[in-house]
Amino acid sequence: MLTKPPSDLGPVIKAARRVRGWTQKNLADQLNQASGWGTCTPNDVYRWETGRRTPNEWLPYLAAVLELDLSPHQGTMTPTGTAPVSAPVIAEDDPVKRRALFLAAAALAVLPSSRGQRVVEALNVVSQGDSPRVLADSLNELINHYSSTICSAPSDVAYDEVFAVRSYANAILKASPVSERKDISLSIGWLSCLLGIAACDSGAHAAAQVWCADAEHRSAEAGHPELAGWAVLTRSMIAFYQGQSQQAFLLASKGRHATSVGTVVHAKLAAQEMRAAAMAGDTSRVEKARRNAAQAIACLSRDIQQAGAFSIAPGEEPPYTATSLMLLGRFKEAVAATKRVLQTCYQPEAQPRGGHAPGYARALLILALAHAGNGDLDEAVAAGHAALAGKRTAWPTLTLAGKLDQALERNFSTAQQVQHYRARYLEASHRLLAPYEE
Repeated sequence: MLTKPPSDLGPVIKAARRVRGWTQKNLADQLNQASGWGTCTPNDVYRWETGRRTPNEWLPYLAAVLELDLSPHQGTMTPTGTAPVSAPVIAEDDPVKRRALFLAAAALAVLPSSRGQRVVEALNVVSQGDSPRVLADSLNELINHYSSTICSAPSDVAYDEVFAVRSYANAILKASPVSERKDISLSIGWLSCLLGIAACDSGAHAAAQVWCADAEHRSAEAGHPELAGWAVLTRSMIAFYQGQSQQAFLLASKGRHATSVGTVVHAKLAAQEMRAAAMAGDTSRVEKARRNAAQAIACLSRDIQQAGAFSIAPGEEPPYTATSLMLLGRFKEAVAATKRVLQTCYQPEAQPRGGHAPGYARALLILALAHAGNGDLDEAVAAGHAALAGKRTAWPTLTLAGKLDQALERNFSTAQQVQHYRARYLEASHRLLAPYEE
């Protein structure tokens, strides 16, 4: 009987689906009905079939609805009818060996991408025979790593790797004694928060909301409000880029009041309040939020994190000041403020301190929008092209790029440069929003 390695899982799913005459939507509906979760989409099925992602927790339901044996046996997939490999017998009074079995089983069950698989294999090795504290320490090191890289890595790559680690950690959490779960659960919460950021960047808003809710739940369980603050900030940013200024403001205000003065997230939430108020055109709230943000930043220590997902960039003014000025129609001031941000945070000599690709692109687009509002066509188009020149296009960046396309069309509809920018914008949109097969 032939066996199929995990890399061949996509074609197996696709073939079994087509035998039944199902579309990807039909299969997603069947999986939702079987699991009761309601979270599987046709796009998920497309990604599994093309090898972009692995089904992970959906494997048992895929096996059931497609009538396949997808049980992992030493890294292979066996068709129905193949004799299963016998599990090793572990004495009930041997906790070290029993824990080793749990770790190995969890590592095998995750079935991550090649990069994620290497990380899970490393976790599996270093955690063998040790207490959950060792695993929690390893997870915290990974959280620091991912928080530094998630803003520059391709969204799908970052998501898949962090998802693999979180799935592995969750499997170990379930197998650990209740008394030893707190540290691992908190680490899982931070991983969920990072998944929310990656999902937001890829435009998967529903998934981002789910991950943020999980982070907030684990934050409350652990009595760690800073984690919830970052999750609320992600939710507020989603609302902001969707044009929901009131919701963005309320979420940011809620998060700021729940977090402590002197933390980075408290300062970022205050700045987010300012930006949301500016979108609503509420100048009095903008000024109040700007004062709150300035005071919060003044309370930060000098050794704060200045790069990565859980950071605040250095500058003379609170974050999002230039965006707020642009939204209020104060275009000349916005141009000057954005240039200061670019000089402070994103020049080559400043890169180790603060810059990352999406932040740089969004700063350029704010500059472009301010130039467009000020009537500076050439400067606006040049900044827009520069913003979309990178390989990584995040959803918030694309949203701002679309706003610039509208502003250029509105203010300079007959200019040839506008059409050139639109072509670049549509190309970037295609990179992020690749269609999937029905």
